[in-house]
Amino acid sequence: MDNRQPWKSSVVYQIYPRSFMDSNGDGIGDIPGIISKLDYLQDLGIDILWLSPVYKSPNDDNGYDISDYLDIHPDFGSMADMDELILQAKQRGIRIIMDLVINHTSDEHPWFIESQKKDSPYRDYYIWKDQPNNWTSFFSGPAWDKIGDSYYLHLFSKKQPDLNWHHPPVMDEIQKIIRFWLDKGIYGFRCDVINIIYKSSLADGKKRLVLVGREFYHSQEGCHNILKTLRKEVLSNYDCMTVGETVLVDTKQANDLILPDREELDMVFGFEHMETDQINNKWFKTRFKPMKFMKVIAKWQQEVYWNANYLENHDQPRSISRFGNDQKYHDQSAKMLATLLFTLKGTPYMFEGQEIGMTNADIKRLEDFRDIETHRIVALAKKLHFPSFYIKHMLKTASRDNARQPMQWKKEGGFSTGISWLKMNENKSHINVEDNLKNTDSILRHYQELIRLRRTNEVLIDGSFKPLYMKHNVFIFERNLAGKTLITVSNMSKKIRKLPKSIQGSILLSNMHRTTLSNPQLMPYESILIVKEKRS
Repeated sequence: MDNRQPWKSSVVYQIYPRSFMDSNGDGIGDIPGIISKLDYLQDLGIDILWLSPVYKSPNDDNGYDISDYLDIHPDFGSMADMDELILQAKQRGIRIIMDLVINHTSDEHPWFIESQKKDSPYRDYYIWKDQPNNWTSFFSGPAWDKIGDSYYLHLFSKKQPDLNWHHPPVMDEIQKIIRFWLDKGIYGFRCDVINIIYKSSLADGKKRLVLVGREFYHSQEGCHNILKTLRKEVLSNYDCMTVGETVLVDTKQANDLILPDREELDMVFGFEHMETDQINNKWFKTRFKPMKFMKVIAKWQQEVYWNANYLENHDQPRSISRFGNDQKYHDQSAKMLATLLFTLKGTPYMFEGQEIGMTNADIKRLEDFRDIETHRIVALAKKLHFPSFYIKHMLKTASRDNARQPMQWKKEGGFSTGISWLKMNENKSHINVEDNLKNTDSILRHYQELIRLRRTNEVLIDGSFKPLYMKHNVFIFERNLAGKTLITVSNMSKKIRKLPKSIQGSILLSNMHRTTLSNPQLMPYESILIVKEKRS
């Protein structure tokens, strides 16, 4: 389809720069390290690289607290390195999107330092009050902190003060930042917590267990107006894409951000499927229920204009440890989840290491965790007298460090010649890129084939979605376009299940070398991609 936006037929690969590849032995991944792996990414088949923040930052929240949007953190290299990455990626047909964090800055950003003076022209860049309201932060505790005799709002860490989008100069500053990077040749932005940037009131919020005050900042009309302005004034002048991280949105709220006539974002990350294994809060995990997961996926596939499909990222635990089986059925469940991801309607996003089946962290000591959110939750849990065994369970299943352990390139690690900033997983000895490349039946090779199919098959790109079967932890759906049909079958359990007799066709891809549908048994975590044969 000639009028299709490039991002609709693309595969996106997220890099957490600190953990991808270290080029200088300091234990921290960097931009030259990414450049050194571009051939690997090209061979994998990805089209777009999404970089988590590489901007200058005090790293209170690993780069999501930005002190200079127009410079590179020295841990990651220089602006010259960034220019080289953009150039080298372009030569390989790979585009780059960056994180755009515009709900807050670092408290070490010059704007905020100046704003602490009541007579400064930067005072209104942030939200200051003489007395705080009762809002609470995403990182637990009050959403206000005090400097002098005034309080400033921070929905996240106290070192991440929220910008004041009621103040017109803030819009001007952000537009300059967006133009700066687009002029450098990047392809667009992943917009961090984008649906909470506008605060419609600073009144006390309704009392609730978490996020008191959210009714005054969640998906407000003012946010839509900001996004429309950014699209009209800047983004529409470039060949670019935007994907929004959207907190607590339903399918209607997602469409309100991405329908073409809205002229706001191109797609958004929803979280409802990520909430199917938790109770009220991500730190309280329950046993994964595939049926609940399937129903949420099917709802979003049918109701949302265009999905940003993902199973893991830098904020989420590893999908194989969460939705699959990272022990007995490691390879089978990793391939099953990959087949599911790449055959859904929408743009597929994958996270570094997902293509080799990297698992949750094996960190045992609290002091070895690096995530600020993790340490805040531990402090709160101890204050509430949670037993130590349960705190350890919380970290093992929900800490963001589960996804942030360094990339496992070789048996011995291969990430750095130095001591890595976060302890590497011991299973690198048998889960690594080097071994996957040698094995023609590896998880990585399965991803390569899926990426090739996703990029070249019109049904997988533009086809409609229709659920066919959701029973006994078996998920079957079809994609249809112009009389052509593909069917995806996924056994999301460790039990042998039966394939419904109504499913017929020839096999395009199998994670267990199946060549025929004559055997009705579905093995644990088996997945099949079927071409439905036309009736004569």
